[in-house]
Amino acid sequence: LCHLISFGSERVQLSGTYNVRKGKLQLPVNRWTRRQVILCGTCLIVSSVKDSHTGKMHILPLIGGKVEEVKKHSHCLAFSSAGPQSQTYYVSFDSFTEHLRWHRHAAKMVSQRINSVDLSCCSLEQLPPNLFYSQDLTHLNLKHNFLPTDHRLHQFSRLRSLNLSNNQLGQFPVAICDIPTLTEVNLSCNYLTNVGQAVGSMTNLQTFLLDGNCLSELPSELGSLQRLSYLGLSFNQFTHVPQVLERLASMERLCMAGNSLDTLVLQSFRLLRVKHVDLRLNKIRVVVPDEPDLLRHVTQLDVRDNGLEELDASLFPRLEVLHCERNHIATLKVKGSVLKAVYAQNNGGSASPVRVSPVPSTLTYMDISRNRMEAVPEWLCEIKKLEVLDISHNLVTELPARLLCSSSLRKLSAGHNHLQKLPERVERPLLEVLDVQHNQLAELPCNLFLKSDSLRCLNASANKLEHLPPSSLSEESSSVLQELYLTNNRLTDKCVPLLTGHTHLRVLHMAYNYLHTFPASKMAKLEELEELDLSGNRLKTVPTTIMNLRRMHTLIAHSNTIEVFPEVMQLMEMKCVDLSCNELSEISLPENLPPKLQELDLTGNPRLNLDHNTLEHLNNIRCFRIDPPPTFSANEASVTRYATLQDTALYGVFDGDRNVEVPYLLQCTMNDVLAEELHKTKSEEEHMTNTFLVMQRKLGTAGQKLGGSAALCHIRHDPTDPGGCFTLTAANVGKCQAILCRDGKPLPLSLLHSVGLEEEYRRIRQHNAIITEDNKVNGVTDSTRIMGYSFLYPAVIPRPYVSKVTLTPQDEFFILGSRGLWDSLSQMEAVEAVRNVPDGLAAAKKLCTLAQGYGCTDSLCAVVVQLSVSEDCCSCDAPQPPPSPGLGGYPSSGGSSIKERPSGDGSLPVPPSSCSEISSEISTSEMSSEVGSTASSDEPPQSSLLPARGCCSLHPACLSGSFQRQLSSATFSSALSDNGLDSEDEEPIAGVFSNGSRVEVEADIHCLRAEASSSSSSGWERLLAPPPPPPPCTPEPLEEGVELTLGEAETREQREEGWSVGSGRKGDDGKTLGKRRGNGSVAPQEKSHNLIEVAADAPSKKGGGYFTAPAQPDPDDQFIIPPELEEEVKEIMKQHQQKQQKAPSPDQPADYYDTPL
Repeated sequence: LCHLISFGSERVQLSGTYNVRKGKLQLPVNRWTRRQVILCGTCLIVSSVKDSHTGKMHILPLIGGKVEEVKKHSHCLAFSSAGPQSQTYYVSFDSFTEHLRWHRHAAKMVSQRINSVDLSCCSLEQLPPNLFYSQDLTHLNLKHNFLPTDHRLHQFSRLRSLNLSNNQLGQFPVAICDIPTLTEVNLSCNYLTNVGQAVGSMTNLQTFLLDGNCLSELPSELGSLQRLSYLGLSFNQFTHVPQVLERLASMERLCMAGNSLDTLVLQSFRLLRVKHVDLRLNKIRVVVPDEPDLLRHVTQLDVRDNGLEELDASLFPRLEVLHCERNHIATLKVKGSVLKAVYAQNNGGSASPVRVSPVPSTLTYMDISRNRMEAVPEWLCEIKKLEVLDISHNLVTELPARLLCSSSLRKLSAGHNHLQKLPERVERPLLEVLDVQHNQLAELPCNLFLKSDSLRCLNASANKLEHLPPSSLSEESSSVLQELYLTNNRLTDKCVPLLTGHTHLRVLHMAYNYLHTFPASKMAKLEELEELDLSGNRLKTVPTTIMNLRRMHTLIAHSNTIEVFPEVMQLMEMKCVDLSCNELSEISLPENLPPKLQELDLTGNPRLNLDHNTLEHLNNIRCFRIDPPPTFSANEASVTRYATLQDTALYGVFDGDRNVEVPYLLQCTMNDVLAEELHKTKSEEEHMTNTFLVMQRKLGTAGQKLGGSAALCHIRHDPTDPGGCFTLTAANVGKCQAILCRDGKPLPLSLLHSVGLEEEYRRIRQHNAIITEDNKVNGVTDSTRIMGYSFLYPAVIPRPYVSKVTLTPQDEFFILGSRGLWDSLSQMEAVEAVRNVPDGLAAAKKLCTLAQGYGCTDSLCAVVVQLSVSEDCCSCDAPQPPPSPGLGGYPSSGGSSIKERPSGDGSLPVPPSSCSEISSEISTSEMSSEVGSTASSDEPPQSSLLPARGCCSLHPACLSGSFQRQLSSATFSSALSDNGLDSEDEEPIAGVFSNGSRVEVEADIHCLRAEASSSSSSGWERLLAPPPPPPPCTPEPLEEGVELTLGEAETREQREEGWSVGSGRKGDDGKTLGKRRGNGSVAPQEKSHNLIEVAADAPSKKGGGYFTAPAQPDPDDQFIIPPELEEEVKEIMKQHQQKQQKAPSPDQPADYYDTPL
């Protein structure tokens, strides 16, 4: 059989699709057939390509069998199993190299002796007959199958470990009681209602797991298991501690989490000899005390997630570790004689929540975070062995004066409090990590760096710091500081010289301060610097001495006013460069780019012009971002297929749960699924829910053992209701969330599904799932609703939380973010951080930069969508005049706004109330921890728009104006893989092509045009740009790959009317007609638009890199018109334009679409 069988990539040794024949070669009935063949563990797995995705396969054990060459057929091997009912498979390989490789690996397997078999997650409904041929089997893993009770299990006479968890036993397997050698048995999650009386015969049993069943009592025969040391009874239906446990003399660990104990009677533990007691997730509210001398055997107590309001743990005199998180404890009493660790976070808290007597001399870990503490106990300073102290997220205003004099404290977390200053007394502490972010500190202790010889990491972000303490009093410094986070403070240029003493500094974050310059001489002294973040300042240049920093691999300096591209491309270790939202005009590159360069972001530089050679030079960078070119070439064209979907806008964020396959598939196909569901259902909630459920099925094999979070926001206008408003429907599963900023306050649109929700906890308990000590369902995921993880169904489901709101003029923007973002920023903090940032690209990048400056090391993704809704949601009565000629009020600095927003109250300007309008601006920002603190952002350029006469801007009945197409992107933060759906089972994923860590899609912007008028209001002047001159007639070339978009048909005439010529180009009258804006867009501003991002084409890699530069499309992706057909094509185009100018027929179907060719 197999040594290890699993469908995880770590156990698959070889795989491929070959010609396979079963049985003897002489029989004519057996034919060669193309099959999927996998050499996994010690088994050969053969299945059809389609069946391999449904779990149907043939498993051939190789241990003890034979692997022989077939001489009559070239490159052919015969695989045979052992035993009287052996089977043979003939596999014909495509080359001698593959034949040799398979022969070598398989020959090693047949020579092994079997003693351990892993058949977990194989969808088995009965035990394979070959399994019983082994006489030496000692370990058998059969978890996560569909096995009933099998009476032949006693044949494994030498078995020592048996795992039958997560099957469908229904009743206790009495046959295992006849195996005298068993020492470990796992029968968790099998719907067992009782334990057989024969269990007493397993006298050698040491570990017995019965978690996740329906047990309420135990047989008295269980007391005969005198060697039993670990008994798992968690997540059953016990209301009290079984009395039979008193007879188990060797039991050290008792787990009864997730039962129905409402009162903890300590007298029940008097005769027990257990050391570790796990009572998590019960309903304990009262503790009945007992004599302390009778509880001396208990050393670890876990009462997390109960309803305790008071806990006297001093009744356990020998207690070493106490877990009491997520209760309502106001007073905690602990005996400190041998206490080593206390975990008491997320309780009600009080002025003095912890009382310890005597002062614990052995305490090493103390976590009292997320309470309402106003003061830190003074006795903490007297502990001689305390190494880690976490008092973050409290109301502490002052730290004990002697806390920074501790000779043992190595990590202090005091962030998210109300500290106004730190203790001035610093006497050579051993402190290595100091976290004081999110306080009100105006300064740090003057001798903090002088006396802290061991300080390696300091995070003082989100304070009010205006200057820094010196690192030394002379030119020589003893500082060992390696990481310094000072994001979001008030630091000025005067602080920069004080950094030079930290010669070992590797990570420096000074984003969003008041820096104007960074002296070159000071930069040169930071020779060991590897990661530098100077975003959100007022820098005009990056010092040229950055060339001295040979270890530098990450430079992030977005949202400044940098005009000269720094010479960082000559640093061989460089991985990530982010200079977006600046004022670059050109870049200089060396002949050879850094070999490790993974990301270069130059979006949002309105004056940047790159020539063809530079674009070709940057072609092979895995993730290269740049704004789309402002003009079209007259000899370039592309063919794109369009479908009709009006009045909608879709935005999404996907986050992998330790994988990249699931978010990649979600991003490729989820928008297509939503488009299909829109035609099937009318209810907003229903079509969103169906989208997630259908997508779960489309994940296929990737969704069986992998999972991912998702959040979607869908803006829609009901075409059947002319007077209706726009609605925003949000849906999420997992840890991705969305919030709406309404009148400056966050309005949650998502819900985190976890075991902390009472409704979710009851649901997963109904399906007999267990929750491990790290709060994960079956030890896999901490989300009870998430995409993927099909093997955890029905405990973990993909049904999303759906919310629906009607957009109002008070709605300013909404934010979508991944788990890493919301773990670092609160919803209110995120809204306040970007409310006065007029540019969506800069806003999204700011969120990610702040999260990283606050210590986030996880992948990050943020999407900021700015909204503008008129007073009357849809009143299409009076026509509105277009704006007068001239530009609106654009900010002139780098990263300027597409849509200007007043800085006073942060509200968005709205047009006159007689015309309904909604417009949105999207920006995505993504960071990955793979290359340090990397960041990347993409924002679609906006298009110009004039108001329609007598119509709201997005009403379907008014869609008679121009249609424009712009590039956008949606990102997820991980390296991509080529793992997708099987080509024989599913259609190829349409509309997506990959560029390293992002997937490029295309956005359609629906625009309307009205007749010109001579007057306009001031409200329109700030929202609209003047009509642009007609550009060349051919559309913008796409990057490699043809993309599917949802929108109206595109005509040559509409393209001529809808695009601006270039940046700063002037007409005959000398007035500027087109202008780049700070986010990198080159199209003039619009009144409103509708944007949908739809994935369209399968990923493709070309010889020159993942994709060619936007201004230089691949010839394969161009639509080339032969010279002899040019006149004919022009005639067709002309006829098509004439047809488009006519009124559309009222009987056209909803899915009608048309194209010029």
